[in-house]
Amino acid sequence: MTVYSYFDAHCDTLSRCLGQGWSLWENPGHLDLKRLSAYEQKGQVFALFADSAKVPAEERFRTISAQAALLHEAKRKDPAGLENCFLSVEGAELLGCDAGRLEEVREWGVRWVNLTWNHPNALCGSCRSGGGLTRRGRDFVRRCGQLGLGIDLSHLSDQGAWDVLRLEAAPVLASHSDSRALCGHPRNLTDALFRAVVGSGGFVGVNFCIHFLGEKPAAEAVADHLEHFLALGGEDHLGTGADFDGTDVPEDLSGVQDLPGLWAILERRGFSRELIRKLAWGNLETFLRILA
Repeated sequence: MTVYSYFDAHCDTLSRCLGQGWSLWENPGHLDLKRLSAYEQKGQVFALFADSAKVPAEERFRTISAQAALLHEAKRKDPAGLENCFLSVEGAELLGCDAGRLEEVREWGVRWVNLTWNHPNALCGSCRSGGGLTRRGRDFVRRCGQLGLGIDLSHLSDQGAWDVLRLEAAPVLASHSDSRALCGHPRNLTDALFRAVVGSGGFVGVNFCIHFLGEKPAAEAVADHLEHFLALGGEDHLGTGADFDGTDVPEDLSGVQDLPGLWAILERRGFSRELIRKLAWGNLETFLRILA
């Protein structure tokens, strides 16, 4: 089995480490730096996350600051090995929906922002509530664009996603979303939205969440979603956003160590090693260069 490089667009490991008292180096979750270090070439975008329904507004920014500090400490110890590890903000409510905080989190290493998680806020609606961008939301997107921050469409309503795309004000991605054509969950992307993200030069990371994969949630189903998006023109814009430590994942993709098995499935389906290297590493690296 070929062992490819690893570069993934979304995990919730930092919030799990802080909440459970786990070590980022080695823990019982889906991802830790020890297992990540087995890949000669590796990278991960770590989400900064807290459920705004459970964390008081005055504690949210402090919470994600503490999460960011976990990664900063690890990078100080191994700057070369973790060179390709970055941050994202999963829900602008964690910033108080305040565009004035974007410069600070950009300095932390944040490269994109989800405008919301699962709850509507002052900027937009969510995939659960529906609703598009507010005026404040449009201004927030424009400010992200000025700072070179991407806008993550995962968790947005369809209307909100289209509003962001039509603004053409910031780089766009869906860091951890699957195909709605294969599984009708509202967190998944329609074919039209996927094509629009690709047309904008953006990136989509396929999610391993069993609830977004369909009736038989296993690595083969993840491969199905990748194959569907590839057929829509995703060759240069597609990768993984596994959602490790943030959701339930298939038994045969139980952690960062299992990605070679996914790529082996695509090899058996006849996809070239060159294409799989793009999915495993190159496409996300290229997108992140836009945000550098």
